[in-house]
Amino acid sequence: MFNRISVFRAEKGMTRKALAERVDVNPQTIGYLERGDYKPSLELAMKIAQVFDVPVEAIFSFSPFESVASLLRQGRGS
Repeated sequence: MFNRISVFRAEKGMTRKALAERVDVNPQTIGYLERGDYKPSLELAMKIAQVFDVPVEAIFSFSPFESVASLLRQGRGS
């Protein structure tokens, strides 16, 4: 499973610890999720999506997300 947790955290200026507190898990769990070492339960995935006010599929996917750099290049018409 792939995720964009770190991207959403960076955008909000949120630490792993702060996110962990919001979703009631250990900060190490957020690190494991971000590295892909751990797959979240549906409940945890939904809590994380709720923190960022986005649909679950905006953060989690079964296939790799397009890189942010690639998305930025597309936005410039390249």
